[in-house]
Amino acid sequence: MMYGWLLRRLPGPLCLRVLILLAAVAGIVVVLFAWGFPAIAPYMPFNDGTVGSS
Repeated sequence: MMYGWLLRRLPGPLCLRVLILLAAVAGIVVVLFAWGFPAIAPYMPFNDGTVGSS
C-alpha cells in the first residue's frame, strides 16, 4: 500500500524508481546504525553485563 504510493510519486521509469527506493532504504539503515541505535543503547535492558550477583 505505502510502497505503491512511493513508487507512483517517484519520477522516472520503474528501474530508476526501484533504485531510488533502495538507496533511500540504505540511507535510513546507515543513519539508524550510526546515530539512532547508539543513542538508545544505554536505555536498553539487555546491556547489563552482570550474570549474577555475589
